[in-house]
Amino acid sequence: MAAAKQAALCATCLVDQVLPEIGVATVQLLRRAGWAMEFPQAQTCCGQPFFNSGFKQEAVDLAKRVVEIFEPYAAVVLPSGSCTAMIRVEYPHLLEPWPEWRERALALAAKTFELSQFLTHQARWQPAPSAAAPNAAYHDSCHMCRLLQVRQEPRHLLRAVGCALGEMSEADRCCGFGGLFSLRLPEISNAMTAEKLRQADQTGAAVLVTADPGCLLQIRGLAAASGLRVEHLATVLEEATR
Repeated sequence: MAAAKQAALCATCLVDQVLPEIGVATVQLLRRAGWAMEFPQAQTCCGQPFFNSGFKQEAVDLAKRVVEIFEPYAAVVLPSGSCTAMIRVEYPHLLEPWPEWRERALALAAKTFELSQFLTHQARWQPAPSAAAPNAAYHDSCHMCRLLQVRQEPRHLLRAVGCALGEMSEADRCCGFGGLFSLRLPEISNAMTAEKLRQADQTGAAVLVTADPGCLLQIRGLAAASGLRVEHLATVLEEATR
């Protein structure tokens, strides 16, 4: 039997500190797809909160640390479109004043992938459909669809495991999270979330799926009264392929 290929999991802060079940589901899925996963214990925040808040030097320091930690690995996988976008899109710009660091950032960016992107294109995972897979709607997070241009991969995987997928009228409309935006302008943020939930309800889906932990926390926080289940893509895929 051929040895499993190896990749590193970059768990992200929200998964590590708040939603560890997403990290577990991610590792289980990648193992089923034939990959051996490693978890570098030294990993920390990717620096996106600093970057978005204007603390450039702090973001630079964290970017350099992430590059050092993950550059030894053949591939890096994240269960978060926003953190993946930070590494793939923002690091090369952030580290541009230092040519050596920029080259290292570009090398890391080239082998860093969001989970659905990796399962579809690198692992070429072909799961068997399950009759227990739920009716679902998918929310396109802002960083995922606009910066990474990843839209169809999550939908492809959901359909592959047997989900009947209903489309919201504005699937790529912001959920209202926006990092610190939801803290600074909670009334506007929550109104945006309420509209997202209204559109999801119109699809008749039992589960609203997102590939970003931040969006998950924002939407789930207001979804309790609606009865709509809100889950991360990794969780839905893992449950359907047990």
